[in-house]
Amino acid sequence: MKIDIERANYLDPRQAADIVLLLDRYARDPMGGGAPLAPEVQRDLPASLAALPHAVSLLCYVDGRPAGLVNCFEGFSTFSCKKLLNIHDFAIADEFRGLGLSQYMLSEVEAVARERGCAKLTLEVLEGNEAARGAYRKFGFDDYQLDPALGKALFWQKSVSA
Repeated sequence: MKIDIERANYLDPRQAADIVLLLDRYARDPMGGGAPLAPEVQRDLPASLAALPHAVSLLCYVDGRPAGLVNCFEGFSTFSCKKLLNIHDFAIADEFRGLGLSQYMLSEVEAVARERGCAKLTLEVLEGNEAARGAYRKFGFDDYQLDPALGKALFWQKSVSA
């Protein structure tokens, strides 16, 4: 089995198609929301990502087949006064799960973060996604808290219409 992890070129037609394919498969999974990406998202995503200098995506190929995707975005940690890298999407296609690809992909994400001078990596994960939580813990991630007496940080969201 040959594993290749590549930093995506959003303007490369093959890689752009692989990003959309893998993200759509993830979106259809219960852990990704259980619904396909909207057609306009599928059409516009690679070009929209290319327009964001703080975006980086990694593609994992197994024997030349698209197997995994990580979409990351730079943010900023005011407490350390340094950049951070947030893992926004992490997807491994069903047929490639259980091969340990997550650790290879996370290693490459960490390399990107170091190159960019980031203080830390961040991510969100569903409580019920035990497989992902195990992979992240194995790599060294843990719950975030400042003071145990105040509890763990929670990730919240509110949709806004443009």
